[in-house]
Parts: sequence; C-alpha cells; structure tokens
Amino acid sequence: MALWIPITIGAAFAQNLRFMLQKHLKATRLSTGGATFARFVYSAPLVALMVWAYTTATGQDLPRPDGWFWVYALLGGLGQILATMCVVALFAERNFAVGITFKKTEVLQTALLGFLVLGEGVSLYGLLAILVGFVGIVLLSDPPEAVGRWHQRITNRAAGLGLLSGILFAVSATGYRGASLSLGEIDFFLRASFTLMIVTASQSLAMALWLRLREPGEIGLVLRHWRVAGMVGITSMIGSLGWFTAFTLQNAAYVKALGQIELLFSFVATVLFFREKPTLREIVAMGFLTASILLLVLLL
Repeated sequence: MALWIPITIGAAFAQNLRFMLQKHLKATRLSTGGATFARFVYSAPLVALMVWAYTTATGQDLPRPDGWFWVYALLGGLGQILATMCVVALFAERNFAVGITFKKTEVLQTALLGFLVLGEGVSLYGLLAILVGFVGIVLLSDPPEAVGRWHQRITNRAAGLGLLSGILFAVSATGYRGASLSLGEIDFFLRASFTLMIVTASQSLAMALWLRLREPGEIGLVLRHWRVAGMVGITSMIGSLGWFTAFTLQNAAYVKALGQIELLFSFVATVLFFREKPTLREIVAMGFLTASILLLVLLL
C-alpha cells in the first residue's frame, strides 16, 4: 500500500474530530472567527516545535524557499482561513454530516484547479466523476422546506457557504502542494512540516489581526477556553500534517478524493454525538457524491 493512503485516512479522521470540536465551540462559546482562530493559534507553536525537533534529530538544515513558495503558501493559507470560516458558519445552517458533505465539493474543484495551476490533468473519467458529483450537489443544495422555484432552492445560503468553502479548500490544497514541491528534492516530511509551519504561523498572525480589529475581546475568549480550543489545535496539527505530507507525496486531487472517507466519519458523529438524522434527499445526495469519490479513486 502506498504511504500516502494511510496518511490521508488518518488526516481525514483527525480533521473530522477537529470539526466536531469547532462545532461545539461555535455553538456554545466562540464566534465563527474565534472558532477558526483556535485551530491555528494552538497548532502553530506545536508545529514549529516539531520542525525544530525533526531537523535537530536528523541533522538537516531548514529549506530555503523561493518566491513561488511564498506565493503558493500564503494563498493556500488565506484560502484555508476563509474556507474554515465558511464551514463553521455552515454548521448553523444544516446538520453536521451535511455540512461536511457540502465542504467535500473541494475534491471536484481541486482536480480542475490542479490542472489549471499545476498542470495535473483530469481524464474523461475524471469529468464523469465531476458530473456525478454535481448531481449530488444540486440535490444537497435543496433546503429541507423545499419551497419556491427550483433555482431559489439551490441558491440558498447553505449552498453558497458549502460551494464557496469547496472552492477555497481547493485553492488551499493546490497552494500547499505547489509550495511543498517548490522546495525541491529534499526529505518529503521536512518539506511538508516546514510548509505547514510557515502556513500556520502566517494564519495565526492574520487571524489575530482580524479579530483584534473586527471582534475585540474574541482573542481573550479563545485563550480563556483553552481546554476545548487547545484540543482543536492539536487535532488540527495532526490532520494538517497528514494532509501536507500526502500532498507532498501525491496529486492533490487524488488525496482529496480519498479524503472523502471523512463522510463516513461524519455520519458516525452525526448519529452518535449530535443525535441528528439526515433526510432521505440528503442521503441520496451523499450517495451521488460517494459515487463521484469512488470514480475518482478507481478510474483516474
């Protein structure tokens, strides 16, 4: 089994735990911005410590990034911040499993963006997978009350947040792969962890400035609720390290496709922890998206 496969599965599991914790933060204590900030500010120092320990133990020097590294890394980091905020806000619109499924439009869009930016193409089978996934998105975009004209039902706030988060996560995945590859032929784990260190540090700084200007007092709340927020940071670090390592080893579209296993984790979380039941329409829509995932994994 290729190394990137178990790494991706582990990253998806850790990410699902992190979203569960962020939903708890959003519902009980923090704003959307605060819950998003928590994942970066508590993980950044841990990642920096890990990079220091790894380079010390292996006797390696830190990479010397070029200009393209900074372009890819900073654009990827900004895309991830905005995407995470969309997902946290989405939890207030639909149930947990559906919110995660909305986010999973990223796998379809990463394939397209990877082709446009990095030249990693999409085959005919890839196009088929995208079309199957689009059917699932149309079904999933229909709100539970199903009132009004069809175009009104698929252009609601939940659909907009979900699709936007997918686009932004695709930007972040493509940016992170591009940044990691730009570091050249060095230890793949050092490339992944160094890129993650730079990204999380810049994200923490950007979010701190944003909250200081737009939501005074929110940073204090994040620090005050360090127990749950700290767990968000730890699970974020584990998940992000897995994603960054997988992006270094494999095409970002393939990594995101396999990462759709998170849907299964989100269903378990929905039933066992949040006591929420998806509707028949949502189950059918998830079936289409799952078929799209399988096509991407098996045929590309």
